[in-house]
Amino acid sequence: MNPDKIIDGLSQQLAAELKAMTKAKDVAEKEAYSRVVKNLCDSLGVFFSLMSDMMPYDYDDEEDDGPF
Repeated sequence: MNPDKIIDGLSQQLAAELKAMTKAKDVAEKEAYSRVVKNLCDSLGVFFSLMSDMMPYDYDDEEDDGPF
């Protein structure tokens, strides 16, 4: 799976849940949305941590001239 697509999907879902949370009327419904938002943020955090851990190993900047 493409990590960029996963991050985009999680971000879109997070925005939708936050919007829905603002429209919630009672406390129980707001609490349910807040748990969903927390889980989505935690999921995004996993990908961001992975990306920051991999930054020193970014090979896109190096030229690939082959094995020789």
